[in-house]
Amino acid sequence: MKAYKIIVLAKQVPDTRNVGKDAMKADGTINRAALPAIFNPEDLNALEQALRIKENFPGTTVTILTMGPGRAAEIIREAMFRGADDGILLSDRAFAGSDTLATSYAISQALKKVNDVDIIIAGRQAIDGDTAQVGPQVAEKLGLPQVTYVEEVQKIEGGKIFLKRRLERGVEVVSCPLPMVMTVNGSAPDCRARNAKLLMKYKHAKTVSELQSSNEDYLHLYNDRPYLNIPEWSVNDIEVNLAELGLSGSPTKVKTVENVVLQAKEAKVITSADSEIDELMRELIESHTIG
Repeated sequence: MKAYKIIVLAKQVPDTRNVGKDAMKADGTINRAALPAIFNPEDLNALEQALRIKENFPGTTVTILTMGPGRAAEIIREAMFRGADDGILLSDRAFAGSDTLATSYAISQALKKVNDVDIIIAGRQAIDGDTAQVGPQVAEKLGLPQVTYVEEVQKIEGGKIFLKRRLERGVEVVSCPLPMVMTVNGSAPDCRARNAKLLMKYKHAKTVSELQSSNEDYLHLYNDRPYLNIPEWSVNDIEVNLAELGLSGSPTKVKTVENVVLQAKEAKVITSADSEIDELMRELIESHTIG
């Protein structure tokens, strides 16, 4: 039985449930320091699909690839606690302010450094942008076929992967040759919980930057246990044109940011009495709200 090499594209995002007045900077970019950071929800759905493939095909490896500041290594550890084998942090000041075009360029160049990838899986979209563009753009830049809105990986055989897609008006099952890129919906199964043994194994996994700033006494472990070392790549580790990265490589510009306060409008409370329901129906029909 063939083993597969899977890369899961994941992102650490600001928790949009806690957006305050300091959430945006003057240049229109997100002030990430002002918001708590979480694992992008649909990327967890993508991770679960990768882990299910790993269970069904012994020898399969799952690697997390994320781009962001140093603290983004937190979601690599989180993925390893749930079953991923390792991860790569793509981090450099040159990436700061990247829109989807610059982000997909950086990620696609990093993926070219990873040899013989069979399946690239990403969440449908990140909650901090809601664009759903990075996965498809990565596929386009790598020249790979793509399937979006995936809800379930049904089987892999004959060099093809069979997928169930959740669409607006129903579902469809499609096949796609490998290697390929897929994006996974939030309607897909939730990601499994942390595994206690994996938590104990990987809780001290760190990037080079984290090790350099660490004062902990167990640094010798990283020579004896290489699986605790999380690779950290900068622009010097991948072949990129700096003009296509960061703000300079991002054609998307935020013109203005406004705080919108939602206010409740006039409301009418009715009981379950037939007369009140009939009166409401007449009002809705007369106002052409219905009918």
